[in-house]
Amino acid sequence: MPTLRAFVVLVIFVLSTLLLVPLQYVSTRLKLKIRRAIPNKFNRYLCALFGIRITVIGKPIQDRGVLMVANHTGYFDILIMAATARVSFVAKSEVAGWPFFGMMSRLQESIFVERTRRSRAGIARDELRERLRAGDALVLFPEGTSTDGNRVIAFKSALMGSVEAELGTDASGHPRYVPVQPVSISYVGVHGMPMGREDRPLFAWYGDMELLPHLWEALQAGPLDVVVEFHPPLSVDKSGGRKKIAALAEATVRRGQRLALAGMRSASAPAQHGEATAEAAL
Repeated sequence: MPTLRAFVVLVIFVLSTLLLVPLQYVSTRLKLKIRRAIPNKFNRYLCALFGIRITVIGKPIQDRGVLMVANHTGYFDILIMAATARVSFVAKSEVAGWPFFGMMSRLQESIFVERTRRSRAGIARDELRERLRAGDALVLFPEGTSTDGNRVIAFKSALMGSVEAELGTDASGHPRYVPVQPVSISYVGVHGMPMGREDRPLFAWYGDMELLPHLWEALQAGPLDVVVEFHPPLSVDKSGGRKKIAALAEATVRRGQRLALAGMRSASAPAQHGEATAEAAL
């Protein structure tokens, strides 16, 4: 049965994607407003199809430019973030050349960054800055790699220089800066049961794991429960430069993941710092 389910899900996924791609391509080329909504709705549909049940804590910033910084466990993070907010991604340059995934990334207006070449870092920061000034919500995974989902590793601050850009001034004449919103993504359950450390590699894609065999195994593993926590935003004027913001965001995301993995963060858990709680009905 798990194999049959995985096969059916994969066929529906391929057919659905073939129907979506032309619509998203046209809307992106023509810069239609619907290009933001299509990936969000499609990824909600994919999460439901794959059996990914998402509990959302807090609220994503959607009314102005924002840099969301999240921990990274694998390819499911892309679906999950795109299902919970209207976002584009900051991805490593190699992704642009990947079959299928590169095309899907471009259709979601991702920014591709050459992380290994310092000479390109300034160009990437400028592109991020312009997109943020234009009001885009961008997702950056500052760990620089994916992990096993049991921990958060050090955040790199190199691409966070864009948060030092001024967005204008407020009513009092003080400069406004790009908000940085930490986001914790935690894989907490499988088949409705708490997920142990030994189960997390079924969904976490890291190290030298091959993509397609891992995806097939994940589809057979069954329904997945995930907690996504949108934390209160940080800004340069209150937190300091990019390195201080990176450290604060890292500590915030690590704490959010730790609480979620311990079963202490759910839609019914009390919000902290005035955050609202809600469950995404996918």
